[in-house]
Formats: sequence, structure tokens, C-alpha cells
Amino acid sequence: MNLLQQFIEHIKKQHLFSPKDKLLLAVSGGVDSVVLCELCKQAGYDFIIAHCNFKLRGGESERDELFVRELGKKYGVEVLVEQFDTTEYAAENKLSTQEAARELRYKWFAQLAGSQESGVNTSSLLLTAHHADDNNETLLMNFFRGTGLHGLTGIPATNNYIRRPLLKFFKHELVAFAQVNNIGFAEDSSNQSSKYTRNFFRNDILPAISKVYPQVNENLQDNISRFAAIEKLYQISVAAIKQKLCKFKGHEIHIPYRELMGYDSKALIYEIISGYGFNEKQVEEVIKLAESDSGKYIQSPGENYRIIKHRNWFIISPVITAAAENIVIEESDRQVVFSLGELRIRPGSNLTPPTSKETVLLDAKEIQFPLLLRKRKAGDYFYPLGMKKKKKLNRFLIDEKLSTTEKENVWVLESAQRIIWVVGYRIDERFKITPTTKRALQLVLAPAK
Repeated sequence: MNLLQQFIEHIKKQHLFSPKDKLLLAVSGGVDSVVLCELCKQAGYDFIIAHCNFKLRGGESERDELFVRELGKKYGVEVLVEQFDTTEYAAENKLSTQEAARELRYKWFAQLAGSQESGVNTSSLLLTAHHADDNNETLLMNFFRGTGLHGLTGIPATNNYIRRPLLKFFKHELVAFAQVNNIGFAEDSSNQSSKYTRNFFRNDILPAISKVYPQVNENLQDNISRFAAIEKLYQISVAAIKQKLCKFKGHEIHIPYRELMGYDSKALIYEIISGYGFNEKQVEEVIKLAESDSGKYIQSPGENYRIIKHRNWFIISPVITAAAENIVIEESDRQVVFSLGELRIRPGSNLTPPTSKETVLLDAKEIQFPLLLRKRKAGDYFYPLGMKKKKKLNRFLIDEKLSTTEKENVWVLESAQRIIWVVGYRIDERFKITPTTKRALQLVLAPAK
């Protein structure tokens, strides 16, 4: 079976795309992407071409753009070109040149795939010319850089709107196809330089390994297949454990931390927290959090989520407080928006107790930060103002003649696992202003702005 037949069969077998799909081919002008164009043309697929000019190689970059434009004329298809100031973008965003080029490239491709311009529509699929050698290099780069199991599965053949139909073919097969079909291409001189990481693996590492293991490229392809199969089993197992441990409550995830720690698995912890912006280095922080006092927390690097230790639970909660049901309040915080409105926090020396249920004064010396603002839970109790004995919160709410709906929307404010205020109803006797109070903390429940 020749390369064209293998190409068509591979696309059908992997369900990558169909003859009805509108295809957008990412074409640099190199042999890989030019062969992709020829294969798509011979196979009868409907496509147009997209070319990025990163302006990194002077006249060579302009030569490549002109070559791709001529390629479009040869095939009678439209060519879309975008020119980038890659060096400036890299400096502004503190990226390497390669990282900047990748970001710019895929941002533009994403815009094209979702636009109505130049025949590109929302059903367009982007084809890239990544091949088996690229896949092997990616595996090795990920391995030496440090990666989880997923990083050993190589480049995905399908990723959202992206398809990579050449992943099963090696570079030498593509070059041979180009020679047989008398296909010209533009050679990128930077490919010969090993100053870029990928080129170093391509030009130096893999050729050196092949002297000891001649079948290294085929073996790496086999390993990628094995790792992909193993990851499927791994994900099935992880999903079953996550379903058992993770309780979804509104926008939050509640996890019994003792059960989680009982698995003695850093991999499991990472699989749970990584979906909320936490990185692998924070796994150790989660383990330490399990030994911490209730009310302690860690925050994701993007500051979008917190993992709060609360009694027997880890609570993964969004920092966007209007969506959270467990909100950490630091001593420096002055207002917090939540479902009841806005909670305003004001330290001060005014010791005259207010008469409104929406405004309260508490003895500041009795309060430990951070505070935890949360929905009420079964088993909650406090010492209602004026009482010397504790009272179940549920009984207090019954005595206050709250309806079932009203009780479901009750919030409490905690300090060091002690309720200091049933918000909008009653403070705790232990935190009231007394003749010995010197500093107060004012809390105001106000309508959200």
C-alpha cells in the first residue's frame, strides 16, 4: 500500500475528518506541510492554506511566504497569510522565541477556525503536519523535562478543532513521497541549528541513541502506544475514585481529607486539584494542609481557587466569592460579596452596640483570622447572645420561625471553628462587647452594589 492509500485509510480508521469537511492546512513551506497539501489534493479533500510569517529569518521568511502563495496557485486554493512581530511579542510576554511563535500561531489558527472569513467556517478543521519523528521528540523532551503519564503519550492526533493526520508516518517516508512526486519545498535553515531544544533532540540526541539502539524510532512509537493505552486505564481508575471522594455542592467540591490521604497517592491528589489551577508542586502543600488546623487554606497560582481545610473536609472553592459557599476572609479584607449581599468588615474603637440585626459589633481580641464565611451545616451550634448554654443552630432557626427556604439560605461566620455570628440574626455570646473590650470589629450586612 503506497503512502497515499495509507494516508486515506488512517484518516478513515481514526475518524479524523471526512471528504465533506472544510480543511484549513497549516503550511510553513517545509517538506512536511507541502507533502500534507499534496496528499490532501490527491485524496480529493477540500482545503485552503494558512501560513504564518514570524519574521525571524529575514529574507528566508519572505521567501517562504512567497513559496506558499505560489503553492496556493498550484492547487487553486486560497492562501491566508499572517505576519507577526514575534520578537516584540516574546519580549512583551517574557517568552522564548519558540514559545512566542507557538502562541501567536495557535491564537491565529483558533480565530480562523471559528470565523466566517475567506471560506473558513465554524466547522473548519485545522490540519498540521506533525509526524512520527515529531512525536518521538516530544516524548523525549517531556520525559527529560519532567512530566506525568499524559506527557508520555506524545502529540494527540485530535485536539478540539486540530487534526494531525501524518502522526503515523516518519519523516523519511514524507521525503521519499516528495521525491517520487517531484514536489519542491522550502528548506528552513534554522532546522540545522541545535540551539533550539527540539532541534537538539532531532539532530544530536536521537542520532546518538540510534547508534546503540538502531530501532529507537520504532520503539518510541510503540512506547507512545503503550503509554496511551495505560493512560486510558489510569483515567478510568482515577475517575472512579474521584466520583467516590468528590462531593459537588454548588460551585464547590468537598472531599473527606482523611479518605484522600488514606490512598497515600500524590498522583491522585494532583489529578483532583490540577483541574482547578493547582500545580504539581502544590501537592506537598495539600499534604501539609491535611495536618493543619481547620480554617487554613492554600491558593492556586492564578488565585482562582482555594483549598480550605474545614473540619473533616477539603473544600475546593472559587475565589470569586459570589459563587462560593465557603469564603475565607483575611484580616486585611474590607468587603466580601456573597449570595446574601455584601459583608463589610471595619475594625475600630466605637464600642456602642448597634440595634440593627444587619450591623454587629464584636470584641476584636476574641477573634482570630482568617474568618470563614459559609453556609450553615447540620450539627452547627453556637451560644446565642444572652444565653450561657450552647444551642443547636437548627433549633435556634426553628425558634426564630424561619421557613424551610429561609433556613436553607442562612450563613454563619466562623473564627477558629467557633461561630461568631449567624449572619443577619444573632451574634455569639462569647464575642460580645464587654466593659473590658478595647477594640471592636464591626460587621455590616448590606445589599450588594
